[in-house]
Amino acid sequence: MSHSQPKRTDLTVRLERALLAGVVLPDEPVDGDERLAELEQLAETAGARVVGSITQRRTSPDPSHFIGRGKARELRELAGAENAHVIIFDHDLTPAQLRNLEEATDVKVVDRSELILDIFATHARSSAARVQVELAQLEYTLPRLRRMWTHLSRIEGGIGTRGPGEQQLEVDRRRVRRRISDLKRRLASIEKRRASEVGRRDNEFCASIVGYTNAGKSTLMNAVTGAGVRVEDKLFATLETRTRHWDLPGGRRVLLSDTVGFIRNLPHHLIASFKATLEEAKNADLLLHVVDASHHEAEHQIEAVNSVLEELGCAGSRILIVLNKYDAVEDLAHFNVLAAAHPGAVVISAATGDGLQGLARAVAEEMSQGVMEVKVSLPASEGRLYALVRQRGNVLSEGLTGERIQMRLRISRPDIERIRRSFPSLEILPDSPDVLEDAQAW
Repeated sequence: MSHSQPKRTDLTVRLERALLAGVVLPDEPVDGDERLAELEQLAETAGARVVGSITQRRTSPDPSHFIGRGKARELRELAGAENAHVIIFDHDLTPAQLRNLEEATDVKVVDRSELILDIFATHARSSAARVQVELAQLEYTLPRLRRMWTHLSRIEGGIGTRGPGEQQLEVDRRRVRRRISDLKRRLASIEKRRASEVGRRDNEFCASIVGYTNAGKSTLMNAVTGAGVRVEDKLFATLETRTRHWDLPGGRRVLLSDTVGFIRNLPHHLIASFKATLEEAKNADLLLHVVDASHHEAEHQIEAVNSVLEELGCAGSRILIVLNKYDAVEDLAHFNVLAAAHPGAVVISAATGDGLQGLARAVAEEMSQGVMEVKVSLPASEGRLYALVRQRGNVLSEGLTGERIQMRLRISRPDIERIRRSFPSLEILPDSPDVLEDAQAW
């Protein structure tokens, strides 16, 4: 091996020979082999070639190297034998741990957050996604500038290679802080615009597809809406939200959105930056939580998604579990345990189309939850409101009183609340019946 010292001229690990390193701690639900299997998929998605791996069981991380010093020496020897260019850790490391590991192994070291950020940067295509990724990268980079003199050449473009020195370090920090402030202003504008777009859909029932990365969300989106979303067998293939109409049985219609995939220990900077993109999920009437039912760690993936949803403020949302990839299930006993743990879940294969009609019926039933029988009054001159009420509700009777139309109808509580927010001229008359006990009566 000919490394004179670690080279950190770029965040990317593309085309590099990589070693994987993981530490198994007592309180972690996922075993070491599964963690490294996912880390290998992440590394390959980023473009690296994995040439070896190493794990260590510890009761707690080593403060200086995360792994023990003996393991660090073992890593150095393995890196030399495999001619590795980079060592990728399946945990977040402190700046000091990164620096100490690079000195101990004489190889560039990348932690989990850095790797995920690099994948997002590679897949970001829209201007909004690029702003979000760049902000997350810079907020990750700022406390690590002392050891990353040249990290910013790709991220910002205007900052070139620099020599060491406290004065130059402070210049870099000021530039990064200014850039972060600028990006936050741009992101605030994006968030305001996105919130406005979501708000304009108040008169429609909105569902959002969420789930672990590579669970088949985009495949499902294509299968039920014909959206033409690009599908790849890679982690984080989708970063931009796409929204399409989905026609359900009985003439009902849903506005369906696809979202970025979640993952265990998703970097917090990334979640914060992508809140604008995830606005669809936060404001949805229903979340379709797509699960790869063929994955033996499916339950842990569900927990990881629920953790991110909670961080986004979606903990109280209505959620329908969708067990996808049933055609790929090999262990039926494991699948039966998973299905039993989530009663009410819908089983599908988005790739083959099996179960999609059942999913459509389940979503239609969710739309009918809390159906009310109400009497409403609306101006006869408001044709758009009249058409919307007839589209959303089941009209039982209708009459004209002066310049106002009075209707008796059955309609879901979310639908009538959305219509009232959009059209204040709609009145619910005081003699309206109570909520129906049988929500599916219509």
